[in-house]
Amino acid sequence: MLKEDFPIFNEKIYGKELVFLDSAASAQKPKVVLDAMYHMAIKEYANVHRGAYYLSEVATNDFEQARQSVADFLHARPKDIIFTRGATDAINLVAGTYGRTLKEGDEIVLSIAEHHSNMIPWQLLRDEKGVVLKFVDVTDDGLLDIEAYKKALTHKTKLVAMTHMSNVLGTLFPIKEITRLGHEVGAKVLIDGCQGIVHKVVDVNEIGCDWYAFSGHKIYGPTGIGALYARWEIMNELLPLQGGGDMVKSVHLDKNVYADSPARFEAGTPSIIEAIGLHAAINYVSKIGIGKIEAYEKKLMGLLTEELEQIPNFHPLGKLDYKESLICFNIGTLHPQDVAMLLDQQGIAVRVGHHCAQPIHERFGVSGSIRVSLGLYSDEDDIKTFVKGLKKAQELLSL
Repeated sequence: MLKEDFPIFNEKIYGKELVFLDSAASAQKPKVVLDAMYHMAIKEYANVHRGAYYLSEVATNDFEQARQSVADFLHARPKDIIFTRGATDAINLVAGTYGRTLKEGDEIVLSIAEHHSNMIPWQLLRDEKGVVLKFVDVTDDGLLDIEAYKKALTHKTKLVAMTHMSNVLGTLFPIKEITRLGHEVGAKVLIDGCQGIVHKVVDVNEIGCDWYAFSGHKIYGPTGIGALYARWEIMNELLPLQGGGDMVKSVHLDKNVYADSPARFEAGTPSIIEAIGLHAAINYVSKIGIGKIEAYEKKLMGLLTEELEQIPNFHPLGKLDYKESLICFNIGTLHPQDVAMLLDQQGIAVRVGHHCAQPIHERFGVSGSIRVSLGLYSDEDDIKTFVKGLKKAQELLSL
């Protein structure tokens, strides 16, 4: 069982076996990731780049091997990979660099299903520079309204920024078509891959996007590390966002010569240990195979969907048929927080609220929802325990 690879599942919650159904927020970590980080910390740690001694050379090699692993995972070149603190940091990096080149009246096209991390940076840019934001709706089924997207694109569109997979609807967006159509009007395209990369094979060459952002902690790696696929040909023409060590070739009182990308955008000491953890996580996932993970999770989603449809007053956001690995829903008029509290007492972890995606909840007429999300360690017993616990919570709250 894959659960055996994850030490957290040896823990008891209120004396009960842990049923963790919040992987979309942050996934648990396999032992191989924890071991890799521990080994680096106690055996090989030193600052990377420029150190003329053994430990620094080893750490630098390990760090750059981590970059290579990310590049391979995305079918990209190492020079296209910028390490960041996570997807939020990555998207803000694009907003602060490419966004700096935009002017008043230029248009950015988003969907209303975006996570706040792929919405607020562009709203800040709107307020600062006067760019125009256009928001594309989704259908009642929870799919991107592709016709509305086509209409939103104009000769003024300079950027399209959309999610690969909605963290609320659980639906995949047609990112290849999104990119192709965006490029046809001369726009650059950024994809928020936080949810998608965990469940789908990502080939940035096939997608054709200019940026693809993801966080390590959602793909079974540590927090504090993420990556931005950023086409070198674009980034190497942009000014850096932050100044500091390692992002410059030479510094003088009257002028600086900046390093080439990706170093240009990695100012200061990086998250070295975390990068090693991300490398181990990518190796772990790759060894299993994203295709196998996707097929396994689809089977579990079928069981979960079948069980939830039997729950009285079950109301999902969007159509169940299109959901990949998560379901957001409400049960009648029961408050999601009350349901989650009773589930927690049974050792079951779910997420409630608007999941940093308030506009899409408003689109479906609710202020929040209960979210159940699967990971590669989820199993049928988890689903059965969850459904049993949900029925119990519904019964207690309906008294």
